[in-house]
Amino acid sequence: MDTTITLQPLHHRGQESIALYYKNDPGLNRQVRMLAQAKWSRTHGCWYVPLSKKSYSEICSRLKNAATIITDELRDYLEKRKDIKATIVEMPLHTHSKPLPASIAWDLSPKNLGELKKMVDQMKLKAYSRSTIITYRNEFLQLLQLLKGKPVNNLTPEDLRRYMIYAMEKEGIKENTAHSRLNALKFYFEQVLGREKFFWDIPRPKKQVQLPRFFNQDEITLIIKAAGNIKHKVMLMLAYASGLRVSEVAVIKVMDIDSKRMCIRISQAKGKKDRIVALSPVLLVMLREYWKGGKLDKNGYLFPGQYKGEPYSSRSIQLVLAAAKKKAGVMKPGSIHALRHSFATHLLDKGTDVTMIQKLLGHNDIKTTLRYLHVTNRDILQVISPLDDLKLGL
Repeated sequence: MDTTITLQPLHHRGQESIALYYKNDPGLNRQVRMLAQAKWSRTHGCWYVPLSKKSYSEICSRLKNAATIITDELRDYLEKRKDIKATIVEMPLHTHSKPLPASIAWDLSPKNLGELKKMVDQMKLKAYSRSTIITYRNEFLQLLQLLKGKPVNNLTPEDLRRYMIYAMEKEGIKENTAHSRLNALKFYFEQVLGREKFFWDIPRPKKQVQLPRFFNQDEITLIIKAAGNIKHKVMLMLAYASGLRVSEVAVIKVMDIDSKRMCIRISQAKGKKDRIVALSPVLLVMLREYWKGGKLDKNGYLFPGQYKGEPYSSRSIQLVLAAAKKKAGVMKPGSIHALRHSFATHLLDKGTDVTMIQKLLGHNDIKTTLRYLHVTNRDILQVISPLDDLKLGL
C-alpha cells in the first residue's frame, strides 16, 4: 500500500485536534470528508478532527484499507500529554479555580517537562497549598511554553529580566500577575535548583494601590433580607458577621460552632492557620433556626453540597450573593470578599482596635489590615470641608 496518512497532534483555534497529512488523492479526500467533524485548515494545509478516542477509532476503521496510517508523532504527543497532566493538582471541591489544561504546554520539551515535574514535586514536599501549587505551576508553564526546546535550567538572571519585560510589554500581564510569576520563577531557581539570591537584580513592579470594596450596613441589610432561603441567609450573615473568606464559609462544620463560648473555630485557613472568631448572638439565633429545619449531620459541613459528604462550593456561595444583590437592587460591585471587607471597615468605624481586627481576619502582617484605615469614615466625618465655611447663600 503506497498511500500513507500521517496523524499528528494539532492545536488549532484553541482546541486539541488530530491532523491528517497525506498526498492529495481525490478518492482519499472523499473518505476523509466523511469523517465525523472533519474540517479543512487552510492555515495548516490539512484535514483535522477533534482529538478523541472516538475520532481516532473512526480514522482507523474508515481509512485502514485505503492507506497506511502512521501514528508515531501522535502517540509521542499523547505520552507527553499524559506526563503533563500528572503535574496538575486538583483544587478542593469547595473551590472553583481550575488549573491550566495540559494542552497549554503543547511545545514543551522532555527536558523542561522534567523540570516542571521537579518543581511540582518540591512544592508538594514543602506542603504548599493546592492554590499556590496551581498558581506557580501555571506561571512557570508560561515561560516553558515560550522556551520550547531551550532548557529552562540554563537561563541566566539577564534572560529572566528580558523575559519579564516581554511578559509585561507583549503579553500585557498586570502587576499582581507579574509578582506571581516572579515568585514562581524564584521558587524554581532557588528552591529546586538551589541557586542563592538568584533574583536580587530583577526589580518587582510596583503594585496598584486599590481600596477594598465594601457594602454599607443598609446595603447588607437589603442583601440578607433578599436571600432566597434560610440556608442562604445564614451563609451571608456568617461571612459578614465573622469576616470570613468564601473558602472558609464553604468548609465550616457544625462542630466548629461553639455556642457556649460564643465563638467559631476556623480550621486550616489561608496559610494553614487555625483561628477563633466571635459568634454573633444574632447569627446564633439564625443558626438555631437553620438547624431545626436543615437535617444536618452534627459531624458534617454546616452547608452541605449537592452530593453527600461534600461542602457547598465557593462558586455557588458567590452565586447566592449575586442573586441576593440583584433581588435587593444593590448595584455596587462586590463578592463575598466584599462582605469580609465590610466586616473590617464597620468594626473600624465603631472604634475597634486595628490589632484585634488583624487577629479576627487572620492577617499575618498588620499592613494588610491597615489598608482599611483608608476607607473607614470614623475620622473623616469629623473633618469639615472648607466649602461649608463659604457664605454662598444657597
